[in-house]
Amino acid sequence: MMGLLVVLVAAVAVVAGCDASSGGSSRDADGKIVAVATTNVWGSILSQLGGDKVSTSSIISNPNTDPHDYEPSPADSRLIASASVVVQNGIGYDSWAAKSIAANPNSNREVITVGDVVGVADGGNPHQWYSPDSVTKTAAAITAALKKADPDQSDYFDSRLSEFDGTDLAEYHQLIDEIRREYANTPIGASESVVTPLAQALGLDLRTPSGFLSAISEGADPTAADKATVDRQISDREIKVYVFNSQNSTPDVQAQVDMAKSEGIPVVSVTETLSPANATFQSWQVAQLRALRDALASATRR
Repeated sequence: MMGLLVVLVAAVAVVAGCDASSGGSSRDADGKIVAVATTNVWGSILSQLGGDKVSTSSIISNPNTDPHDYEPSPADSRLIASASVVVQNGIGYDSWAAKSIAANPNSNREVITVGDVVGVADGGNPHQWYSPDSVTKTAAAITAALKKADPDQSDYFDSRLSEFDGTDLAEYHQLIDEIRREYANTPIGASESVVTPLAQALGLDLRTPSGFLSAISEGADPTAADKATVDRQISDREIKVYVFNSQNSTPDVQAQVDMAKSEGIPVVSVTETLSPANATFQSWQVAQLRALRDALASATRR
């Protein structure tokens, strides 16, 4: 009898394991949907939209990590393989995740690729979490995926989306509107393309050559002409504020930061992942937007 019991337990374990990897919704010990995001930026949004019905993990969460250069571990692949919902950025930003998803097929896994959601293909700007419109679209796509993973909780997930957009992001939206209203067309410079979607949303005049922004973002050397243009914009004070991605600094960028400070041009630091790592998406963004607003206010009063 004991031998039969052991066999039955083993059979149940095998069936459960197959369900998690090749079909069905993967759940943790508390019955929550298992979900994973490639970075904690999207992970924070995923976690808030999932509430107490979802167990969320983020693969990249260290503020000192440059996601462009990230090398995934076997544990990262196992995490993706075990998830019912995966949020990846796409647009060439986290291509390692797509490989892990393909290597661990599951017809019932819901995969949200931000680039597909917002209509930005490989080669476009991957930093779509700095676009308020892309954040709104991605949050809606995540909610739709969660509802597919657990249809019985559809009303709950709809309420979480409403709370997130209407309440949790209230100051975020307020600051965006304020900066666009008060400082539209103000000339600014930036260290790389992470700033571009935000500058567009705020109506700021980003003067830095696009070639320079892309080169620094992709880890390439900017052209001498582009570098000279940025240096001149700073030395001639053609820009009011310089926005610096502190997670992607090069000697050229650091020299520009130092030059901007010496010229009395306010420097605002931003990051590609949450800073601090335990921040929420909105607290992180609000802190950066406040710093940018205050720098613009100081610069334009002169």
